[in-house]
Amino acid sequence: MNAAEKLIVIGTSTGGISALQQLLGTLPADLPAAVLVTMHLADHDSILPSLLAPYTRLDIRFARENEVIKAGTVLIAPPGKHLLIDKGRVNLIRGAKENYSRPAIDPFFRSAAISHRRNTIGVVLTGDLDDGTVGLQAIKACGGLAIVQDPADAEAPSMPSSALQYVDPHYCLPLSGIGTQILRLLGQPAVEPAALEAAAAMLEAVHAENEFCLDGGMTSVERMDSIAKRAPLSCPECSGGLWEMSAKPLRYRCHTGHCYTAKTMRDSQDEALEAAVWSVLRALQEKKVLLSRLQREASHEGQHEAAADYQRSVDHLQTKALTLKKLMVG
Repeated sequence: MNAAEKLIVIGTSTGGISALQQLLGTLPADLPAAVLVTMHLADHDSILPSLLAPYTRLDIRFARENEVIKAGTVLIAPPGKHLLIDKGRVNLIRGAKENYSRPAIDPFFRSAAISHRRNTIGVVLTGDLDDGTVGLQAIKACGGLAIVQDPADAEAPSMPSSALQYVDPHYCLPLSGIGTQILRLLGQPAVEPAALEAAAAMLEAVHAENEFCLDGGMTSVERMDSIAKRAPLSCPECSGGLWEMSAKPLRYRCHTGHCYTAKTMRDSQDEALEAAVWSVLRALQEKKVLLSRLQREASHEGQHEAAADYQRSVDHLQTKALTLKKLMVG
């Protein structure tokens, strides 16, 4: 097999296993392109390739660092690592999460767009929230083709719906028609667009963000200032300052590499807020235990006024704790 000139990149999340089984099953063994897949996976051992292998005639496995991307293969992003494409090879990065995911679809798509440009076909399948939207924008901006599963046909319609709203893809199809369309496109010569559909500023940001991922995300404040404006918010994962990216959908990035769409940011803030409340409840409980111990000791020693003060403090803490618990379940 030769190094792949044409690249099919697929992003999916919730409902992705059955969707991939169906889509990969429509692709022939002599496919004249490589297929790379990023699906949101938890950071532990996964059997995803073995779940997909019975449904495809293509060689399928987790991607390996620095391997050449070849036609007729399906390479899957392994758990806990972003799959990036650099000069026709696989680059696996344990960098900062994007959209609270690692592997994430946006950095994967961005790297494909820059690496293979008009020879890239990007596909967004079923999934929650909106990872993949910004990456699909990059593919289209660099001259590639964008395909989105019809949200009405998706088990989880959020990701396809977001892509439809912000990308204006070339094709929106039910899952059963995507494989046929990919084969049709592969049989046609890639045509260099007369003009890029994105402004120069967007292309600069695409390249900059791809570089951020490749270098591990440790980006200078000055570099971030050149492509985005500072936001009065902090990163839910590292507490660093955030920059608001100029393109839609609304998105935030910190200079250590964490990146969020507004929807993912909202969910991340909810998790951070819940963790903070539980931390306060733990501190209140520990203080109540200590004050109760002091109350019993003062009462045993006949220090009744001190014992009463300690008990009032215990009761006050209990009221605070109950109020916080109501907020948690409210």
